[in-house]
Amino acid sequence: MNEIKLFPSVGSFAENKDIARSIRLKKIIPALEKKEDVILDFQGIDSATQSFIHALISDLIRKFGNEILDRIYFKNCSETVKKIINIVVEYMQETD
Repeated sequence: MNEIKLFPSVGSFAENKDIARSIRLKKIIPALEKKEDVILDFQGIDSATQSFIHALISDLIRKFGNEILDRIYFKNCSETVKKIINIVVEYMQETD
């Protein structure tokens, strides 16, 4: 299990999609390719933009399929962040 703490990279408002892309490419994808599950720890993050979450996870769903969501865990999410993650996941499942 590979835990990625997002707060040190993004602060309390996760909005920079370039940082999200970098986390996805440098941390999430290598872990998934090694067959490790991933925990995305949102502790300390009050909110996020939809574009940040999209940049963080949508390409994973596109690349690995919807079943990848069984290997990615979202930890310490505020209600706002949970809603945004659900919006992005639902959108990606509709476009599948």
